[in-house]
Amino acid sequence: MEDFDSGAAVLALDEADPVVARVEGTMIRRSDVEREALAQQGDSTAVPPAMGSEEFDRVLEELIDQRLLALEARRRDLHQSEEARRRLALAEERILGNVLVETALADAVTDETIQRIYEEQIRLIPLGEEVRARHILVQTRDEAVAIKALLDEGRDFAELAVAMSEDQATRLEGGDLGYFSREGILPAFGAVAFATQEGVVSEPFQSEFGWHILTVVDRRRQPPPSLEALRPNIIRFYTFDQLEALIEGLRSEAEIERADLSLALAPPDEAGEEGVVSPEPEENLNSDEPG
Repeated sequence: MEDFDSGAAVLALDEADPVVARVEGTMIRRSDVEREALAQQGDSTAVPPAMGSEEFDRVLEELIDQRLLALEARRRDLHQSEEARRRLALAEERILGNVLVETALADAVTDETIQRIYEEQIRLIPLGEEVRARHILVQTRDEAVAIKALLDEGRDFAELAVAMSEDQATRLEGGDLGYFSREGILPAFGAVAFATQEGVVSEPFQSEFGWHILTVVDRRRQPPPSLEALRPNIIRFYTFDQLEALIEGLRSEAEIERADLSLALAPPDEAGEEGVVSPEPEENLNSDEPG
């Protein structure tokens, strides 16, 4: 779209669903851009791009291009063709179906429903143990043994980690790794950490990164994921379940007839011009007579 400073009209943006572009007098609203962005992502429950973001502007430009092409097609009367009418009817059905789904399911996905499903899911999630540990990393066993001797003499673990650890990610934090599960850490490290009692300094042990000494600071049960972390998945799966129920109900009440595709797909030598299987030819009653 043209830069507004170059003479293009600036649109008022004080509405709940503001017009973000106008093409030959036709309007494109913010909700149009958001809906198209979510359709491109294939996830109607995702967070739409913020107005003014790079993603929002990209989708807006695509909608402007689509609108220009559609207007040109109408100018050429292409919308009057049988093919165009058929495809427009299919598009209308798809859009109306989407509007029905959005309308019918919007009231079902309430905060109370989300909270109820969250509590049900939390009860089903197995929560293991987590350990919080500090460690010191060096490259040789001799270095690790020397540091262990200093710790046995009463030196502060965090101070030695700052001074001697080669793990740059944790050194300045006194070697603090935070909480981790057995599955979320190196196998060699996890085996020692979960076998070490709280407040005890381990013997030196080796991993693919070098030699470690660790001390366990705390243990706890793994906390469940938060409601906000699970909310998108809850909405997605609940909406899908409700949609399946809606469609199943509509199918059970509707009269649906299907064509016999075996006739339509019959090979030419087995089907007539209309796709109907031809009858077997009658026997030649005069087969004994010369042709």
